[in-house]
Amino acid sequence: MGIAASLDMERLREIITDLVERSAAVVRRYGGTVEFTGDGVMATFGAPVALEDHAFRACLAALAIQEEANRLASEVLRRDEVDLQLRVGLNSGRVIAGEIGSGALGYAAIGEQVGMAQRMESVAPPGGVMLSEATARLVEQAAVLGDIELMSIKGKTEPVPVRRLVGIGPRRALVGRAEAGLVGRCREMAAVEEIVDRAIGGRGGVVNVVGAPGIGKSRMAREATAIAAARGVEVIWTFCESHARDIPFHAVTAMLREGLGVADLDAPLARARVRERVPDGDQQDLLLLDDLLGIADPEVSLPRFDPEARRRRVITLINAVSLARTEPVLFVVEDAQWIDEVSESMLADLLEIIPQTLSVVLITARPEYRGALTQVPGVRTIALAPLSDSETMELLNELLGTDGSIAPVGTLIAERAAGNPFFAEEMVRELAERGVLVGRRGSYVCGADVADVADVSVPATVQAAIEARLDRLSPQAKQTISAASVIGARFDAGLLAALGIDALPDELLGAELIDQVRFSPDAEYAFRHPLIRSVAYESQLKSDRARWHRLLATAIESGNPDSADQNAGLIAEHLDAAGELHAAYGWHMRAADWATTRDVFAARFSWERARKVADALPGDDPGRLSMRTAPAPCCAPPTLTAPHSRNLATASRSCGSCARRPGTSSRWPSA
Repeated sequence: MGIAASLDMERLREIITDLVERSAAVVRRYGGTVEFTGDGVMATFGAPVALEDHAFRACLAALAIQEEANRLASEVLRRDEVDLQLRVGLNSGRVIAGEIGSGALGYAAIGEQVGMAQRMESVAPPGGVMLSEATARLVEQAAVLGDIELMSIKGKTEPVPVRRLVGIGPRRALVGRAEAGLVGRCREMAAVEEIVDRAIGGRGGVVNVVGAPGIGKSRMAREATAIAAARGVEVIWTFCESHARDIPFHAVTAMLREGLGVADLDAPLARARVRERVPDGDQQDLLLLDDLLGIADPEVSLPRFDPEARRRRVITLINAVSLARTEPVLFVVEDAQWIDEVSESMLADLLEIIPQTLSVVLITARPEYRGALTQVPGVRTIALAPLSDSETMELLNELLGTDGSIAPVGTLIAERAAGNPFFAEEMVRELAERGVLVGRRGSYVCGADVADVADVSVPATVQAAIEARLDRLSPQAKQTISAASVIGARFDAGLLAALGIDALPDELLGAELIDQVRFSPDAEYAFRHPLIRSVAYESQLKSDRARWHRLLATAIESGNPDSADQNAGLIAEHLDAAGELHAAYGWHMRAADWATTRDVFAARFSWERARKVADALPGDDPGRLSMRTAPAPCCAPPTLTAPHSRNLATASRSCGSCARRPGTSSRWPSA
């Protein structure tokens, strides 16, 4: 309003248009979507396509927007004598995102988390970026944040914690929260140690560490650097980042700048350092190297070579430097699945001479990566498998402690983590932040009912990693896995066909999201990890899930009418999930009747499920009272003699909240 009062409308429009265009360009550069709000912009990262680093991208974009605003502010101050400043707020959480109405109103995100992002913007200082607690938690290992502040915001009765974004920390520092001990990787670490020792002895090597997200690739890389450092080996890190996969030379330039020791130097000093490191280099080749490193002297013209000749000359120069090294070095290239195409090609050429050097190159990548770095002659591949049950419990004992109240928590986390150490650590962290676990790491006690533990949601970090994998699927494969998640942890092709799904299991198998567990008489599949199923299920709108559950109940009943009584409990559960409470009640009672003469415990369980369904009916439902009392006489626990005593298993089902428009998946975007 102050700026509007100082300028005429046409000039105000020019400034706002310029600011919005600059901001929108930054948002799109980092993979976000943007909409104009009248006096600002609303950006969303992680929708419509999931981004596992959505919060980090949002931080990069926020800082870049402030840089653009500062450049524009200098022009406005000089021309209009008006001080232009911008506030930016970030928040992360679940939203519904998609086209509004028929689509004519555009793409937008809706939900409480959008309002919280607006509140963060309102409390941000002019020229600053304010993060909610949810966003700060997701980026605290990569960003430089201010101290926690308590702010009173509209709509909240209590002050909420916020943190100011100061900058982005250097990835190579590798400073983060304390880690648990490395569990279950003795053989893999012995192989890496052997490769490091061989390099010290004069025979370099390349090793690929391959595994699913969270399985421990980065942790192994950190352990490898500790081994190398203990032997006096220099360590050089390079990070391939998803937001930079379309930027040519991004990864190779970062590696060369670190390797030549010019990463933190200005251009003149960097050029001098390069010439110290390469005293015998051809002057033309050195100019080409300067240009690649981004330190070229603008006063000096570059030699004219065609792109291929230029590439060959630079590679030859760098290889000469590698061969001339007299001290061993460990290069770590993280997340090769995100490497840019040009860097991948150059690194593949550079790796060919590694066996002749004192160098080790350790590359981490996900299983879907099949690029040139996996095909280098002599490369050794270490595939990381999930931890065994005993190894998972060893990890959890270190994280949780040994208090008696913790045992059920550890068992539940172990089941859901399914051997993935990162998933286990994140679930422990989630429960601690929710107050379910009380105390400190390694000595927790359970501060909540076991039911609260069983209801733990998928942590945001895990949710984002899995959703990003799901969103890379083709529409047909994504429909397949969505329907399969409603069926259960195991599913067969016949039931998918009954739902009208033209199943595409090969793509899901190739992406290592499912495994085939039976080949005949009908193919049967299982989710590779229980959290993959949870995310695939929760990523659908409630209305879509209800439709699948309704179709499944019909398909199970009609597919084998003679087994309807035997399948009554399963049909009831699907109808319950579909919101068909009256029908679900009837099928639960039918399941109880069928089980009465076969297994009194199963019958009792079905009656209890029927009562819970009745309890969920609206208070004014005319049949609610009779439905609640009908199972009552049968729910009294029978008296059993000791030889026949057994535990009564209870079932739980997770029904996540809705996410976004039909046909797409929910996420934890940063707004």
